[in-house]
Amino acid sequence: MTAPDDSAQTLLEEPASGATPGPLPAWRVLAPNIQTAPVVFASPHSGRDYPPEFIAASKLGMLKLRQSEDAFMDEVFAAAPDWGAPLLCAQFPRAYVDANREAFELDPEMFSDPLPDYVNTSSPRIAAGLGTIARVVTDSEPIYDAPLRFADAKRRIESLHQPYHQALKELVETTKKRFGGCLLIDCHSMPSSQDDRKDGGAPKTGTGTKPFDVVLGDCFGTACAPAVTDIAGQAFVAMGFTVARNKPYAGGFTTRHYGRPKDGVHVLQIEINRALYMDEKRVTRGAGLPGLKRRIEGLLRALVNIDAAILEAV
Repeated sequence: MTAPDDSAQTLLEEPASGATPGPLPAWRVLAPNIQTAPVVFASPHSGRDYPPEFIAASKLGMLKLRQSEDAFMDEVFAAAPDWGAPLLCAQFPRAYVDANREAFELDPEMFSDPLPDYVNTSSPRIAAGLGTIARVVTDSEPIYDAPLRFADAKRRIESLHQPYHQALKELVETTKKRFGGCLLIDCHSMPSSQDDRKDGGAPKTGTGTKPFDVVLGDCFGTACAPAVTDIAGQAFVAMGFTVARNKPYAGGFTTRHYGRPKDGVHVLQIEINRALYMDEKRVTRGAGLPGLKRRIEGLLRALVNIDAAILEAV
């Protein structure tokens, strides 16, 4: 495929029966009318449907809560279906439920009642306050005044996290069945300042004191064939971006969980520096957003034209 079809996309949404309280469902898919590429794009942290009861329970204002979003990543990659690949977007915000965590990765100190034995209560993400139900926003400010009950966390996870991952699983499996392999691109953004922590990390500098524009994470080659990461990296460099690999972001739950190159499923996490396209403090679109969207099409072109043989199970 060499050129996009501007009319070839359809909006698919989760059935209303699976929706969380609020005007939007848990997820939406921008899908090509016919999928022509063995690639799936996902944006797990760009959701901005904040349930009223969550806002009421939070000690923080909306602006602080929104600073945890990978804001507008769904817009940055919105052209994916024009190139023959679906784009899955979480509708719920990361501060409410984090789709890039395992289903039950919870901090017991956040809850007034004991957690079931099946809950993972110990991980670096939990220690940082950023489990499936976050304790803090990105700059480490606590979200809640009072402890939560496990039943609330369970409801959020079952109505939002699990449907999102069911949709993602189906997209990956359908793509693999059709093309013999699947490349999943997990789309994220990263704070531009080293003072703004995300999962305990921050963008390292590229040349001089300038942070990298892009960090590619493939779990050090275990979640994605190195040749695929090379293709993405070369595309970004050709467009004038500075690129790092696996440091400080090697990949989150989605990358680790779905990435099985030997089985024909490759996952590459992409982190884009927020200073390129948005005002991080006000969480508003910046002057660079239209240009970034145009430039990102060079990446889309490179990925959708990837040799499917690279992705097949071995």
